[in-house]
Amino acid sequence: MGTLTARGEELLRLAHERPDLTRAEAARTLGTGTGTTADLVARLTSAHLIDERPAAPGGGRGRPTRHLVPHRAGPLVLGAVVSHEGWAVGAVALGGAPVATERGTHDGGDGTAVLRAVRAAAGRLRRRAPGRVRGLGVAVPGLVHDGHLLDAPILGWRGLDLRAALAAEGEVFLAGNDATLAAVGEARRGAATGAAVHLHLHVDAGLGGAVTTGGHPLEGAHGLAGEFGHVPFGDPAVRCPCGAHGCWGTTLDGTAFARALGEAPPGDPVSYARRALERAAAGDEDALHAARAVGTSLGRGAGGLVNALDADLVTLGGLAARLLAVVPDEVRGACEDGLMRSRRSAPPALVPAALGDDGPLTGAAELVWSQLWERL
Repeated sequence: MGTLTARGEELLRLAHERPDLTRAEAARTLGTGTGTTADLVARLTSAHLIDERPAAPGGGRGRPTRHLVPHRAGPLVLGAVVSHEGWAVGAVALGGAPVATERGTHDGGDGTAVLRAVRAAAGRLRRRAPGRVRGLGVAVPGLVHDGHLLDAPILGWRGLDLRAALAAEGEVFLAGNDATLAAVGEARRGAATGAAVHLHLHVDAGLGGAVTTGGHPLEGAHGLAGEFGHVPFGDPAVRCPCGAHGCWGTTLDGTAFARALGEAPPGDPVSYARRALERAAAGDEDALHAARAVGTSLGRGAGGLVNALDADLVTLGGLAARLLAVVPDEVRGACEDGLMRSRRSAPPALVPAALGDDGPLTGAAELVWSQLWERL
């Protein structure tokens, strides 16, 4: 349990949510007087949680206000992401600002070795900021059971214990699906800030995503919500690696491009899809035809989910964002065609994720910060 008062915690949260907040803005938002606000700021500064930076000189009258910024010796959290091809670990300060990041690649063969590399990078970041790291959040490409056990079927990783491999004593630890945490990142720091109900769709080796409300993910009864790739929007004749037929994800990945191009299933579907989209963007007619078919499936499914979830914004990550860039008419047109008539007059915006590959790391760090306020 931390030592902050309720008002102090409220101000600290506000400074995190609104980087470079001024003391005057904080007073207005909290409804506190200048004296009370000054006292709160002084307490947080003495606790090495925030600091103040003078405003840039201006020509206005009166005393210039001051901006609230992270304290140079203040707390940090670590966000980590493991993808199908690489990993990254970043130290994140109050306000979401990255302080330092380490990255690496892997061949997908040994999940335990990948986690060792992530743990080593996290250790190096801790040593660069001794005593300041308060927690670690990790985003992974698969299902996370009971908050720490990873199954990543495409990589062949089963039952990896993320907590045992990565958690440090005395720190907050959490783990989640990469697409879910990317959605959190977009809702907190990216293209979906302010959205009431936000749908995020991410395509790489499969299709994942999440729904956020007020910046928080809808997790489901077992923490496994967002497996949109396995809704039956696809061809019933096509079997998915999950064992079901007709999964939507099979119409969007590299194998979908291969079928459209009349080629054998690729060994690396992510790289294959990227190359196909590069060819389509360069004007290759066969690849463009395949991209249009895949983009139409993406848009149609997105429209169906908007109808079901009443989302007011859709963000697209990974290969989905690239599809939107290469065949925007097909993606947006199919989405609007799939909407109920009552929604077509004001269809939800369909936009690329603003954070790109950093979305999952950002979301992981944000959820760790969410668990820290009462501990500081």
